[in-house]
Amino acid sequence: MKKLFAVIAMLGVFAFGATQSMMAQEADTTAAEVDSAALVVDSAAVEEAVVETEEVIAPVEEESFHKALKTKFIEGDAGFMSLVAVALVLGLAFCIERIIYLSLAEIDSKKLIADIEEKLKSGDLEGAKAICRETRGPIASICYQGLMRFDEGVEEVERSVTAYGGVQAGYLEKGCSWITLFIAMAPSLGFLGTVIGMVMAFDEIQRAGDISPTVVAGGMKVALITTIFGIIVALVLQVFYNYILSKIEEITSNMEEATISLLDICMKYNLKK
Repeated sequence: MKKLFAVIAMLGVFAFGATQSMMAQEADTTAAEVDSAALVVDSAAVEEAVVETEEVIAPVEEESFHKALKTKFIEGDAGFMSLVAVALVLGLAFCIERIIYLSLAEIDSKKLIADIEEKLKSGDLEGAKAICRETRGPIASICYQGLMRFDEGVEEVERSVTAYGGVQAGYLEKGCSWITLFIAMAPSLGFLGTVIGMVMAFDEIQRAGDISPTVVAGGMKVALITTIFGIIVALVLQVFYNYILSKIEEITSNMEEATISLLDICMKYNLKK
């Protein structure tokens, strides 16, 4: 009996130890599962934080030039900015009109003189006049006036083309004075806006009794923006004006060359003196 009790006791001790071991393993497994779940939750939280951070630091789209220009135009006070805009529009209108006129006035003067000489060589004065009438531009008009005095001698031809050349030169420069006016007006309007903006800033200082940047920022901003736009308008119109002057100089040079060639042709074919 004692041996039986001893065996039973040993089996009980063994079973208790096995039970304790199994319970410990289960506790470790549960703890590992809890740690894994916590790790997953932490990873998800980190990913969400990264996404939120990326959304916060995502680059803001740059404002388009047209939109920025329109915003600054509105901020520069509608009254003075409208005057600067009107100066720009009217100045560009005169510039475009002159450019179109001068482009149409350009012709191949050497070919015209060669055709006139060919007609005069064969004695066809009316044919030479017809060529001048059918050709556009001041050069053809000057040659036509010279041919109208063909039978009156070289001196009369020279006097006629010289006088009419001055008239045509005046037509080429027509409207250029208006362009120079708007070139001068644009920055002047800008400076006027600057002065009035400064007055507005001092009024705000007097009203608030303080010289803080917040008080004077509005008036100073209007002053600077109107000045900038006025100078930009003047620069744009000045570029067009210089181009127009270069075209006038080129056409005037061709007119003088054609006039000299026409007088040579008249002398060559023995006009009356």
